[in-house]
Amino acid sequence: MNYVVPLAEIGHELSARAGGKARALARMLQHGSTVPAGVCILTDVYHEYVRRTGLQTSILMALNRRNLTGARWEELWDTALNIRALFRKTPLPADLQSQLARALAPHVAGRAVAVRSSSPGEDDARSSFAGLHASYLNVVGMDAVIDRVREVWASLWSDGALLYRRELKLDVVKSAMAVVIQELLAGEKSGVAFGMNPNDPEQSVIEAVHGLNQGLVDGTLEPDRWILERSSGRVLSHAPAARSQVVVLTAQGVQVAPLPPALREKAPLSAREVHRVYGAVCDMERLFDAPQDVEWTWCGKQMHLLQSRPITTVSSDDPEDRRSWYLSLRRSFENLKVLRKKIETIHIPALIEEARVLSQMDFTELSDAALDAECRRRADLYVKWHRIYWDCFIPFAHGMRLFGIAYNETVQPSDPFEFVELLAYADLETHARHRLLEAMAARVRADAALGRCLAGGQGGDADFQASLTRFHKQYGGLLAIGSGPVSGPDPVVRLVLEMAKGPPRAAVEATANRKTLAERFLAHYGGGKRREAEELLDLARASYRLRDDDNIYMGRIKGELLRAQTALQQRRPGAAGTPKQALDDIERLDALKNPTRGKTVRPASVRESASFRMDTRQVVGQPAGPGIATGAARVIEKVSDLADFKAGEILVCDAVDPNMTFVIPLAAGIVERRGGMLIHGAIIAREYGLPCVTGVPEATHIIRTADRVTVDGYLGIVIIGEAALREKLLGLRGG
Repeated sequence: MNYVVPLAEIGHELSARAGGKARALARMLQHGSTVPAGVCILTDVYHEYVRRTGLQTSILMALNRRNLTGARWEELWDTALNIRALFRKTPLPADLQSQLARALAPHVAGRAVAVRSSSPGEDDARSSFAGLHASYLNVVGMDAVIDRVREVWASLWSDGALLYRRELKLDVVKSAMAVVIQELLAGEKSGVAFGMNPNDPEQSVIEAVHGLNQGLVDGTLEPDRWILERSSGRVLSHAPAARSQVVVLTAQGVQVAPLPPALREKAPLSAREVHRVYGAVCDMERLFDAPQDVEWTWCGKQMHLLQSRPITTVSSDDPEDRRSWYLSLRRSFENLKVLRKKIETIHIPALIEEARVLSQMDFTELSDAALDAECRRRADLYVKWHRIYWDCFIPFAHGMRLFGIAYNETVQPSDPFEFVELLAYADLETHARHRLLEAMAARVRADAALGRCLAGGQGGDADFQASLTRFHKQYGGLLAIGSGPVSGPDPVVRLVLEMAKGPPRAAVEATANRKTLAERFLAHYGGGKRREAEELLDLARASYRLRDDDNIYMGRIKGELLRAQTALQQRRPGAAGTPKQALDDIERLDALKNPTRGKTVRPASVRESASFRMDTRQVVGQPAGPGIATGAARVIEKVSDLADFKAGEILVCDAVDPNMTFVIPLAAGIVERRGGMLIHGAIIAREYGLPCVTGVPEATHIIRTADRVTVDGYLGIVIIGEAALREKLLGLRGG
């Protein structure tokens, strides 16, 4: 079988096996366009590889571990990471690798190449799925090329591809990936051109940067942008960029470097070159009979076209389709560094200061009308911070993912989630909150009379009241016990009394293994690359911390909103306290960004009969926190259920909402229907050394409150039954 075909020789008979990108490049070459030389590895090789190695079955099993319909980003990414690890750990059969190497040798030997995806389902006239699949630049040597080919194959099952699985018609048996290997050009200036502006059909757009295109495509560099009249090519406007950096080729790969001072005041393209690019994109539109998105680079006086695809966006008639927002979460290292600085130096200090100022307001000095206006102002503030949370804090979580990808590509561990060990055991705001609670619980343990006083509804002594007031000021009470003003016994006091029934619990300290893993990761880098790797690790740890801390900070703002509501309702019982419009804005924003937030979908089989009871004794999910624990289950269907949580129970829920984490130190273990190593509940479970299993299908319906449950966070197993099963499980594990 001829596995490798020169791009120029791909005709109609091979187009389905060559994929969209190779098919377009072939037409461009046959048209006479200047395109880097290259070859295509047909989809036949992918099919042969996954069939002979058993990967086809393994992928099917990985996809069926959980229901990915409506899955959150953590769940999609976990599934994709598991599949990516399968490809990385599975070499090609020796004869297949030899045959592929022989065919590639004339095109790879002694040169740097680009290894690009070419999926049969992408870049056609109906849909363009740019960015869903992997491409790699500056790959040198046969072994490295074949490794990158496997990474490109794995990207067929990336989190982005899984998100668009239906449109891509991803089927484990039928789906495949072709790969384009092209000569790599060290372009001096590069960019993209849109024959038709997606925002204005009367215009064309050209974007350009100095150096390689990667900085523009991944968002690292801001491009110069020209808007042209589509019919004539007349330049309507030019928006210069703040030019300070450039992406260049180095011996270690591709990296961002300072832009030489002489180029900082110079646009990447001259007026003549702008019109050359415009002419090329018009030529491609005529060739493909549709407006095109063309990628190009300039070497000396010669412009080279790197690819051309239709200007189409994946659209949906469903107003609740959030997938474009999901893809926007993927950020480059440089983008994340800028975002981190903005978060740590602007947003977090402002958020803390805003809560501090709000906490000092004395409502007794306000008239009813003024207090009502203050409630409205605080609701608007909460909406403002909620938007910042979704626009900045949530995207910064990609820092953890970016590090995980880099760690797995360099270290290639057997466990694709080993990298989490390097991020965990941070000093989170949750820990500070817990220390305040634990200090109050310690007083109750030492003073039985104080405990009886508090249990009887009395306020306790002055010292305890001072601690309680401090807690409320810093953390806004325990907001998860209801969405409106708190009434009845103080939930903080209830929690402290429950904590006092058991021994103190502190966060887990970092292990020596954490340092060993970090050194093993950094040992793969030298010189400037090592400094970048250290920066990436530090950024990932900051990303991990913020995944918890931002919700504590947001809780303070919400707490101050509820304090004002409570004051207004005490004066005017039945008053709304908060404008409905403001709360509706928050709900709409949550739904837009996370359609499954706070929702539990009961399986059809369960809905059919109120008396239904699935006789399940063992379920399997994702091991997300090591350890084994047995206890009575406490199933949380709504946040008010947390008020009944008791020390030593197993927390069973759809997903641990960030404002639920105050009960974690009481729990013996955690079981979540939602899955993922980077899901919030898993992060907090590891911080407190709790066994945790995520991604357990129908967990809140299979398990009922008071069921005896054993959680094995090593294997990802949850056993429902008597405590004796714990001993059986420990015996199976060898003690």
